[in-house]
Amino acid sequence: MTEEGLLLATTNQGKIKELEARLQDLPLDIFSLKDLHMTQIFPEEGKTFLENARGKSLYYSRYWKNLTLAEDSGITIDYLNGAPGVYSSRFAGPNATDEDNLQKVLRLLDRIPLEKRKARFISCMVLSRSGQIITEIQEHADGIITLEKKGQEGFGYDPIFFYPPLGKTFAELSPNEKNTVSHRGRVLEKLYTFFLNYLNK
Repeated sequence: MTEEGLLLATTNQGKIKELEARLQDLPLDIFSLKDLHMTQIFPEEGKTFLENARGKSLYYSRYWKNLTLAEDSGITIDYLNGAPGVYSSRFAGPNATDEDNLQKVLRLLDRIPLEKRKARFISCMVLSRSGQIITEIQEHADGIITLEKKGQEGFGYDPIFFYPPLGKTFAELSPNEKNTVSHRGRVLEKLYTFFLNYLNK
């Protein structure tokens, strides 16, 4: 296989860790925006996860000669009419922490019964090079927002996202368990298969 440089167009350490873990046995020299000391920031103004992922991938690919992988993901909650959606990382404000965001969700759903707390994690990944999109992948995972936090693993909304098939929140799953069922894990499986073919060419 041909070795390629791959830029992960994110500063989110949780995402970087999951991406690196799944792609580690491929001939990819992986970097993040932090590694390259990039000061340019893409303004996420898209109305969908896919729009933001496309925008980030194309934007950063113009500053990087090899492959650029961007992801946009988040959670949509039926009772909140699809919110937080593309504002998932800043739902409680521009400088919100993960804890701030999930506590806001719990406040908004206070006393709302479980049957009305349906939610969906969505992940969209876009791979590009030099301003040209190579592939786009989308996946999701359906669950329920819990009444309180449970579990110590994961990041973001994982402690309040209950996944019925396993009877646990994402934060109660081990990293390997989560990667087999999560929205990002499913996208990464497809991306891994894509890379096997792409890097063999």
